[in-house]
Amino acid sequence: MARIRIPSTIVIIFVTVQTGFLLFMYARYSSFMPQSEEKPSQVHILILSSWRSGSSFVGQLFSQHPNVFYLMEPAWHVWVTMYQNSAKVLHMAVRDLVRSVFLCDMSVFDAYMPWKRNLSDLFQWAASRALCSAPACDSFQRTDITSEMACKTLCGRYPFSKVEEACKTYSHVVIKEVRFFDLKVLYPLLTDSSLNLKIIHLVRDPRAVVKSREQSVKALARDNGIVLSTNGTKVEDSKYKVMQEICRSHVQIYETATLKPPNFLKDRYLMVRFEDLVRDPLSKISEMYKFADLHLTPRLKSWIYNITHGQGPGKKKEAFKITSRDAVSVSQAWRNVLSFQKVKKIQEVCKGAINMLGYQLVDSEKEQRDLTLDLVLPRRQNQFSWSSFNSKH
Repeated sequence: MARIRIPSTIVIIFVTVQTGFLLFMYARYSSFMPQSEEKPSQVHILILSSWRSGSSFVGQLFSQHPNVFYLMEPAWHVWVTMYQNSAKVLHMAVRDLVRSVFLCDMSVFDAYMPWKRNLSDLFQWAASRALCSAPACDSFQRTDITSEMACKTLCGRYPFSKVEEACKTYSHVVIKEVRFFDLKVLYPLLTDSSLNLKIIHLVRDPRAVVKSREQSVKALARDNGIVLSTNGTKVEDSKYKVMQEICRSHVQIYETATLKPPNFLKDRYLMVRFEDLVRDPLSKISEMYKFADLHLTPRLKSWIYNITHGQGPGKKKEAFKITSRDAVSVSQAWRNVLSFQKVKKIQEVCKGAINMLGYQLVDSEKEQRDLTLDLVLPRRQNQFSWSSFNSKH
């Protein structure tokens, strides 16, 4: 029987072609198969709000949790460095910084703080319990409830490198930010496979926001200029133009998240009203924690009760501090403090937001001063989270 000899080079070529064909078919087949992407080990929470809306308080509810690494408004550094730009122009830089922080890459601050740094060079660093306890600082334990004053005294001189070192040891990274005015700017973060991002959208009655802003006029002047694109000129918001932009942004964020939202927002957006939070703190905080995959500890429960059941609305000098106050009194203080003329003006510029977020307009000074008249309308479930909105439509 005759044997056919095939040169080895032809065999090699044949095997190579066959292997290439099989790899091509596998790649083509795989492209049609659903990809099983594992979620990152860390959970990332963005508390999205505006100035004087109770966001510092909500930030502390997360900051004091032993599993949370928290930073308060890190994008402040972007705005301070690039203050001659508008908020819209700075959106990209703010988003990039927030993404880096979520990934515990603190080299992003090199662009805004090029000098040799300590913890105390980071904006509002002492508001972060994680930067006041190990491994960032040896003075406190993770389970401790820390105060800013004690933290500033004991931890400020630790090296800036401790920020990144600490961040990598936590299961949750939480950022509170007031410098986003458009939810769509965050889409690249929500679709980023290296992030496991959820958004808590905190809102507050615009009339209460204005009352609180009046206690902080000078502190907000530079930010006002950036919102209004004044090329670096500081602005006092006497005509409520900034408030108009803030209200417009809340409407935009809410509508984007609930009216035909993209699929990647499912179960990743939660709206919370400040007024609901202070009326029933433990219930609302439990809801936020569940959303964030966290659990409320007995020590946190006790601390939350104490800071929401203090005496009175707090002093002017405490405007940017978290102190023990009567939280319900704080939320309603505008009704006695603001003139009805101011309230009418605010209602004019923010009418759409007031209606959409579930607050009642007042038609007279009598209605404004009558505290038996509840201006916080009953919460409609489909207003406040993506999943509940879908279930009713």
